[in-house]
Amino acid sequence: MTIAEAQASIDQWIKTYGVRYFNELTNMTVLTEEVGELARLMSRVYGEQSFKHKEDEEAAPQRIAEEMADILFVVICLANQMDINLEEALNKSIANKTSRDGKRHHDNKKLKNA
Repeated sequence: MTIAEAQASIDQWIKTYGVRYFNELTNMTVLTEEVGELARLMSRVYGEQSFKHKEDEEAAPQRIAEEMADILFVVICLANQMDINLEEALNKSIANKTSRDGKRHHDNKKLKNA
């Protein structure tokens, strides 16, 4: 699925099942909540925190994927309601990063020792 197809698919889902988009501020809050849920999992899988239950640890990889998908869903909702073409925006972002940082990270001694 392309980004444009994802934007169209989510727009159709909202119109079919969601009644309407939440307002932008509500969606920004939902996005923050979803990022927090991902952060909680990441801190337990890759950080120093531990899981309370073994089954939570076993389910973590799938839950990380689900949280990432939830984040993407809300970002696409925000883009749709603000008439942002995410495919174009992402291509511009990659081009900007390439021109700005094309060689910067190759000279970073911290990355070479990793």
